[in-house]
Amino acid sequence: MSILLTKSTMPIIKWFADILGLLMNAIYSLGVTNIGLCIILFTLVIYTLMTPLQIKQQKFSRLNAVMAPELQKIQKKYQNKKDQVSMQKMQEETSMVYQKYGVSPTGSCLQLVIQMPILFALYQVIYKIPGYVTGIKATFDGVITQIMGVGGYTDILQTFLDDEKIKTVRLILDNGKATKDSIIDLLYNLSPTQWDKLSEIGKFSGFSDTIASTADKLSPMQNFLGLNIADNPLSVIKSSFVSHQYILLVGAILIPVLAWLTQVLNIKLSMAFNNSNKGDDKNKQATQMEATMKSMNTFMPLFSAVMCFTFPVGIGIYWIAGAVIRSVQQFVINKLLEKEDMDELVKKNLEKMNKKREKAGLPPQKISQQARMNVRNIEEPKTKGKTPEDREQAVKNSTDYYKRAANAKPGSIAAKANMVAQFDEKNKSKNKKQ
Repeated sequence: MSILLTKSTMPIIKWFADILGLLMNAIYSLGVTNIGLCIILFTLVIYTLMTPLQIKQQKFSRLNAVMAPELQKIQKKYQNKKDQVSMQKMQEETSMVYQKYGVSPTGSCLQLVIQMPILFALYQVIYKIPGYVTGIKATFDGVITQIMGVGGYTDILQTFLDDEKIKTVRLILDNGKATKDSIIDLLYNLSPTQWDKLSEIGKFSGFSDTIASTADKLSPMQNFLGLNIADNPLSVIKSSFVSHQYILLVGAILIPVLAWLTQVLNIKLSMAFNNSNKGDDKNKQATQMEATMKSMNTFMPLFSAVMCFTFPVGIGIYWIAGAVIRSVQQFVINKLLEKEDMDELVKKNLEKMNKKREKAGLPPQKISQQARMNVRNIEEPKTKGKTPEDREQAVKNSTDYYKRAANAKPGSIAAKANMVAQFDEKNKSKNKKQ
């Protein structure tokens, strides 16, 4: 896999990355020259700005948990009906439930659509820091000029890449020569030992002091708690084990371990909130989805930990910082939403939806009235306009009616008289109700 640390070229993502890159560059320009600290502060600012989206998403999840029993009843009602009319009715009734609570079916998707390009861009900026932080990129100017002034420098650098078995970077050629940006990619990924080896190359010996000074300038920028953020934990583990640097070994192991642990904590907090709002009524589909989510919540932190061994330490720092910040966010949001009255939340949502309908020229209250009527029909289907209490009383009256008639001798005048009297009594009671 080739990695270019110059700016992202992904469509749409690159626009977000350029904006976020300005923030990262501003943090560095304020005097935070350690890249590890820059990443942590950068992640903190971005996730703080995304808090309103997080709150909206959590509110939707809370409302969705309340709506779930009603939505499940609709699904159960139409589960064996695949004709077009039934499917259309199912969609209409589902839509009415969402309208009852003043929620859009795409409410959660909207927050995700907004967040996804930001998160992808955030990752790109952290992965390609020299392309966005001018101060870091300028560190390489002197040595880049010297290297590109050597005849055959492209072949020399390619041989160096092959000898050091550096697989994360490849040289980009322009007219057969390595470009400046691709050389920056290479230099940014070098470990302190590899910087020493670079200065020992015969044709680079004339400016070995420039190579050494560049490495010295870069070292405090890339050093975070003894780890070089451009290194990956796996290579650090191997080298520190051979050199008996056990403190460094423990630090390298802690990066993937903490990445796993903090993500597990974040998931636990999120699940605690969602479980507290779940109803007891579950259908088969809901149970299957819950089992799938449980598997994903177990797999994803483990996957991140494994990937963390081969990704640069800087990415691991970002994952850990992001998970810690999200956990704090989730804890605070949980406490805030626990105090919020659900009826008040629904009322606010309906007010917002009614304003939109008013702008569209529709009656403001029509949505909620239709929704309540439709949901009432789902929960308590009508039978000839009677409530369950009316139906139960009618059954009881009919039973008593025939029991009283049955007490007389069948076919006798008394039996017939009783039936006529009861019939008249029944008609009188109907007329009174009307």
